Amino acid sequence: MRTDITIVNDQRADPVRLESPTDNGFALVAAEIGGWAGPFPIPTRRRRRALDQVVPLLQRLADRDDVIEATAFRAALRPPGEGGRLLRRTGVAPARYDFVVLIRTRTVADLAALRADRLWPELMAVLDDHARHMHQVVASSPARIADVDHDPGNVFLFNYFHCTDPTRVRSVWEYTAGWFQRTTALADSVPMQPLPGASDDYSLINHCSWPNFRSFLPHLLLRP
Repeated sequence: MRTDITIVNDQRADPVRLESPTDNGFALVAAEIGGWAGPFPIPTRRRRRALDQVVPLLQRLADRDDVIEATAFRAALRPPGEGGRLLRRTGVAPARYDFVVLIRTRTVADLAALRADRLWPELMAVLDDHARHMHQVVASSPARIADVDHDPGNVFLFNYFHCTDPTRVRSVWEYTAGWFQRTTALADSVPMQPLPGASDDYSLINHCSWPNFRSFLPHLLLRP
C-alpha cells in the first residue's frame, strides 16, 4: 500500500539551519518492555533489570576504537501524534518503545564490525529476553542540526517517521525541524535513515535533545 503526504503552507515554514551531514553510523535497538498509562510509562522491575544488564555491555562496547558512544535511554513520556490509523493500514507496529539503545560508530562501514563483536549477540539476547517487541536498525544520517548532546541531565526525543518515499520524509523532517529550532531553541538533531536491506518500517528516526521538559513540552501541548 502506498501512503502519500502533502506539505501545506511550506512558504510560511522556517528553513532549518543545518550543519554538514555526519559520516557516523548508528545502531539503534528500541524495545517495548513495560506498559503505558496513557502517555506515561509504568515503571517495572523488568525494565530496571534490563537496564542493569545492558549498561555494562554498552560500557564494554564503548571501549572499541570504532565506537564513539554507546547510550541507553528509558522513556519518561510518549508525545502525541502516533498516527495509529495509518500504521494499522500499513501493518507497522506503533513506536511505543520505553527502552532504547543507541550506538554511534565513527563511520557507517564500522557498523559491520560492531555487530560482529561477540558482545553484540549478548546485548540482543538480554533485550530479547525482557522485551515484548523490539525494533533494531542500522542507519546513516542524511542531515543534522548538530550532534546530540548526551548529557545525563538532558531530555531526549526519538521520532519514528513512516513514509514510503525517503525524499519526502526528509522534507517533512526539515519542515518540522525548522519550527522546533525557532519555537523551542532546538540546538541538536540527527535523523537516522535505515541502510539498504535494514528494516524500513520507520523510514526516518529522528533523535534530538533539550535541557529540560520546559524547553519544548508546553509548545507541543499549547501551540498550533
